[in-house]
Parts: sequence; structure tokens; C-alpha cells
Amino acid sequence: MSAKKEQSLREAVAAYIADSYGVEPDFPWVRYPDYAVFRHGSNRKWFALVMRIPKSKLGLPDETPADVLNLKLESDLAVEFLTKEPGFFPGYHISRGCWVSVLLDGTVPQERIFPLIDRSFSLTAVKGKKRAKKNREHFSG
Repeated sequence: MSAKKEQSLREAVAAYIADSYGVEPDFPWVRYPDYAVFRHGSNRKWFALVMRIPKSKLGLPDETPADVLNLKLESDLAVEFLTKEPGFFPGYHISRGCWVSVLLDGTVPQERIFPLIDRSFSLTAVKGKKRAKKNREHFSG
């Protein structure tokens, strides 16, 4: 997949997060100026991280750099299940369990990625906000 396709998917992810949650990327590392962290405004917890790394860091036999999105899932089991699909890998750069890395090279379509961003956002939200959203969904259905 071309670098242009990768960049457009990276941009689509950032635009989706900005439109859905009003969150702009934070670039906290001087050494890695293109690593974009997306955080909750209320608790500053990360819910997404976009970085450009060699594909070999994901266990692929290729040194070509690729954009990767890290997201939080419900459990290690969810990560294990998802990583059986092409384009999904155990979380890179985040050492705790429950994180998955998604290759942003077109292997995984954005329609598959966006619901995972929503899930990660919800899982890392302040507890009261999770309940409030759940209550709204319960009464709106």
C-alpha cells in the first residue's frame, strides 16, 4: 500500500476523533514528533495513539515504516481474538494488556477501525461518563 494511502487513513482517523469527540492530537515526544496521542479532556487518559514504526516491530518481515493505531479493548482475550485477523497485532509501545495495534495501510478498512476507536474511548472514559452514555442509550432505544 502506498504512503499516500497510509497518510489518508491516518488523517481519516484524526478527523473521526476530532469530529466525534472534539479531541485534537497531542505530540508529547520531541524524539518522536509524528507520534500522536489522543486523550480524554477530563482525565487525560489515552484512548488512541498513532505512530509510524517499521513493520518489523509488529513481527512482519519488512522494515518499511507504517502508520499504526493503538487502541484499548475490553480484555486480553478480545486482543487475542482480534489479532487473528489481518492487520491487527498485540499492542506495540503500550506494555499493559488490553491494547491492540491496527496497521493503517488499508489492510483494515476505516469502517472497521472507527467502532474500535469508539470502544477505546468508552473504556478509558471517566466512570460517570460511561454510565451517563449507557443510560442515554437505554432510554433512547
